[in-house]
Amino acid sequence: MTTSSQYTTARIRSEFLEFFRGKGHEIVPSAPLVPANDPTLLFTNSGMVQFKDVFLGAEKRANPRAADVQRCLRAGGKHNDLDSVGYTARHHTFFEMLGNWSFGDYFKKEAIAWAWELLTGVWKLPPERLLATVYHTDDEAYAIWRDQVGLPGDRIIRIGDNKGAPFASDNFWQMADTGPCGPCTEIFYDHGPGYAGGPPGSPDEDGDRFIEIWNLVFMQFDRQPDGTLVPLPAPCVDTGMGLERLAAVLQGVHSNYEIDLFQALIGEAAALTGTRDLQNKSLRVIADHIRACSFLVVDGVLPSNEGRGYVLRRIIRRALRHGWMLGTREPFFHRLVATLSALMGEAYPELPAKQELVEKALLAEEERFAETLDAGMRIFDDIVERSGGKVIPGADAFRLYDTYGFPLDLTQDIARERGMEVDTAGFDAAMEKQRETARAAGKFGGGVQLPADLVAQLQPTAFLGYDRLQAEGLSVLAILRDGRPVESIQAGEEAIVILDRTPFYGESGGQVGDTGELHGLDTRFAVADTQKLAGQFHGHSGRLEAGVLRRGDTVSGSVDAARRAATVLNHSATHLLHGALRGLLGTHVAQKGSLVAPDRLRFDFSHFQPVTAEELAEIERRVNAEVRANHPVVIREMGMQEAMDAGAIALFGEKYGERVRVVAMGDSVELCGGTHVGRTGEIGLFKLVSEGGVSAGVRRVEALTGQAALDHVAQEERRLRDAAGLLGGTTADVADKLKALLERQKRLEREIELHKAKAASGATADLAQRAVDVDGAKVVAARLEGLDAKALRDAMDRLRQQLGNAVIVLAGVSDGKVALVAGVAGAVMGRVKAGELVGFVAGRIGGKGGGRPDMAQGGGQDGPGLQEALAEVPAWVAGKLSPG
Repeated sequence: MTTSSQYTTARIRSEFLEFFRGKGHEIVPSAPLVPANDPTLLFTNSGMVQFKDVFLGAEKRANPRAADVQRCLRAGGKHNDLDSVGYTARHHTFFEMLGNWSFGDYFKKEAIAWAWELLTGVWKLPPERLLATVYHTDDEAYAIWRDQVGLPGDRIIRIGDNKGAPFASDNFWQMADTGPCGPCTEIFYDHGPGYAGGPPGSPDEDGDRFIEIWNLVFMQFDRQPDGTLVPLPAPCVDTGMGLERLAAVLQGVHSNYEIDLFQALIGEAAALTGTRDLQNKSLRVIADHIRACSFLVVDGVLPSNEGRGYVLRRIIRRALRHGWMLGTREPFFHRLVATLSALMGEAYPELPAKQELVEKALLAEEERFAETLDAGMRIFDDIVERSGGKVIPGADAFRLYDTYGFPLDLTQDIARERGMEVDTAGFDAAMEKQRETARAAGKFGGGVQLPADLVAQLQPTAFLGYDRLQAEGLSVLAILRDGRPVESIQAGEEAIVILDRTPFYGESGGQVGDTGELHGLDTRFAVADTQKLAGQFHGHSGRLEAGVLRRGDTVSGSVDAARRAATVLNHSATHLLHGALRGLLGTHVAQKGSLVAPDRLRFDFSHFQPVTAEELAEIERRVNAEVRANHPVVIREMGMQEAMDAGAIALFGEKYGERVRVVAMGDSVELCGGTHVGRTGEIGLFKLVSEGGVSAGVRRVEALTGQAALDHVAQEERRLRDAAGLLGGTTADVADKLKALLERQKRLEREIELHKAKAASGATADLAQRAVDVDGAKVVAARLEGLDAKALRDAMDRLRQQLGNAVIVLAGVSDGKVALVAGVAGAVMGRVKAGELVGFVAGRIGGKGGGRPDMAQGGGQDGPGLQEALAEVPAWVAGKLSPG
C-alpha cells in the first residue's frame, strides 16, 4: 500500500478530477456555500445541491456527466455538529466533497467499476482493506460488487431499514419527503484491528476502525406523497467522497486533523497564539473554523445577528474563544487567512481574490470580542443577582452561550468560582429547541413545488417579454390548484397557469414578476403575479374572473405596460448604482440582495461603515451623469467563461447556466436576465432616499427613478416651503432661520437648567434640615415638584454628601408622572438596599424600579398613594435596621 504525505490534498483534488475527465465528465467549478436561488437551504451541505434542479428535471445539461470538488458547510440546519468540531477525528464545519455525476447516462455498473478503479488502480489502496454496503433489496448492486469487481461476499454488507420507517436506511437516500430517491452503496476503509469498532451494520459500527470514504447514490425512484416509489424515466448517479477522510487514508494517518492541510493551519495557529502543544484541541477548532469563516465571507456572508450571518458569527466567536483559552488576547484569527489562501488558493482562486475583504471582516469581529466578553460578564452578574440562589437557570446559561458566545463549560467554571451550579438539563432543553428550529429551516421546500411527473412532461416556458408586452396563441400547458395539476378552473377560482410561451416576466434577480391579464374568447384570468417554477416554467398566479379555463386552451396575454415600464427604469438604475458604489467605495462592494419594483429600488451591498452624506451625494451625482450620457443598453448572450473574461459581474444569489445574458450600459457590465431600458436616458432622474445598515458589514440604499423621483423632489420642495413659512423666511434662508431658532432654544434650555439647579440646591438644604433620625441613620423621603431624573440625582448626591449615614428617596412629580430616585450612604449600606427601597415606593404608586444597592431609580403615577408611601419610609427603614 502506497500511503504517504506525497498524496497532498492538492494532488488528490487534481487526480480525482483528471480521472473523471478521462471518463468523459465535464469538470464544473464548486458552487458557493450560499445556495443560488434556494432560500430553503441554509448552506450548501453536499455536492448535489447545485444539481438539485437537474435531478428534479427542471434543468437540462449539455453533458450528462459531471465531476467536481464542492465546498460544503454543515454548521446549521439538520447537519449541525458544531460543538463536536475539533474534539473528534472527523467532524468539521467546512469540508470538501469529491463527486461524479450521471444525469440519465451511466448507472450502477459504471459508477461502481470506476470507483473501484480509482481507489485501487490509481491510488493503490489494498483491496483487502475495502468493503461495501448496499441497500438490502438492491440485488443489482450486490451482484456488481461480487461478480464484476470481485469483492468477496463477506465484505458486501446488506443494510436494511434501520431508522424506524420504510426506506429509512443508511443505504437509502432521498432529497426530501417526496421526490427523487434511491438506494446507495457505501465504500468503507478498514484501519485495522488496532482500532476499536466493528463493520457497518454491527452493534459497534460507530467505532473508529471502519470509516466510510465514498457514497454512491443511485437515484432511480420518485417518491410520491403516499410513500410509493415510481421509477424515474432517467435514473441518475450522485456520488460523494470526503476529501479530508480520503486524504487521511492516503497519507497513512487516522485523524483528519493529521493531514497536510490541517497540519499547516494548526502550525500557523500555534505560532500566532504562542502554543507549543500541537495536540491541543483548541488549535484544531481554530484550524477548522478559519476555513468555514473565510469561505463564508468569500461567498457573500458577513457576520450578523440573523440567518447565515448569525451562524458565521457563532463560528468566529467559537474560534476566538479557543484563542482566548490559549491565552491570546490580541487579534490573531484574521492573520490565518493568508496561510489558508496559500494552501487553497489554487483550487479556489476566489479566496486570494477576496483575501483582503475576508481579513477585514474577521478582524472587525475580533475587535468586538473583548467587548462581547465584557458584556457577557455583566449579564452573568445580573443573572447571579436575579437567581437569588445557588443555581444558574438553564435558559440563562443558554442565552449566555447563544448570544454572548459563552460556552457552557465557561459558564460552569465562573459559577463554581462563586459557589453555584448550572442547570444543565435546562440548558440542553433550550439547545434542543434551537436545533429543532434550525432543522426546520434546513429542509428543502417552500414555494410551489411542481410534481416530478409534470416537470418531465412540460417544455420550458419561452419568454417573449424582452421585446413585447402582448402575445397571442399561447397554449395552457398546465393549471395548478393547491400545488396539484387540474384539468380546468371555474370563474372565481384562484390558480397558477403555466403557458408554453409568455410575455410575462417571472420574478428573479430581484425584479418582481409581471401582472396583467390572460384572455380567451370567453375567459379572463387576472394575473396578480408571475413566478418562475422549477427554474424554467413561468407560473401566472391569479384568479379566473370569467368563463372556464381548461388545460390545452389557447389564450392571449397582456402585461400591465405602465407597471413594467416603471420596473424597467428601476432595474437599469440598479446596475448604474452598483457601478457607482464600486467606483466610489471600492471593489469590495458586492450585491447582497435587491428589490426592483415599479415604485422603488432597494440595493443591499457589502460595506463596513455607514455611507456618509457626502458619499451619497457623489453616488447620486455619478448615477445621474450616466443617465444623462444616454448610453445605449447593449444585451448579448455568450458563454459563461467568455462573459467572465469580458469583466461581467455575477450577482449574489443568482444561478447561471452555460449560456448567460450580459447587459452593458456605459462602464457597467453585469450578468442579468431582467428587462431593461433601451438607453440610460429613459431613466430620467435617479434620487437616493435612504441609507442604513441591514446587518454587520451590509448596508442598504433605496432610490427612486423617473416620475416617482420627480414626485419625491416636488414633495421635498413643498415641505421646504412649508418649513420656510413656519420660520418666517424663504426657502433660501431656511438654514439660517433654523440655526437661529435652535441657538435660542439652547440658550433657554440652559437658563431652565440653571433655575432647576438653584431650586434643587434650595430644596436640598431644606430637606437636610428636615431629615428624620432612625436608629442613627438620617432618613429623607420627599416629594419635589417639577424636577426631572437628572435634577433628582444631583439633589441625591448633595444630600448623601451632607448627611453621611443616610437613607434617601426623592419623588420628582411632573404632569401626573413620578420619577423616583433612592440612595443609601454610610454605615447603613448592606442592611438597607436602595433597589428594595425604590421598589417599595414604586409598588405603592403602580410603578416599578430597581438598581444597585447604593443607588436605584423607578417611577409610577402621581396620586394619594405617593404621599402615603413616602410617609411610611421611616418605618420601613426602621424595620430593615432593627429586624427583630
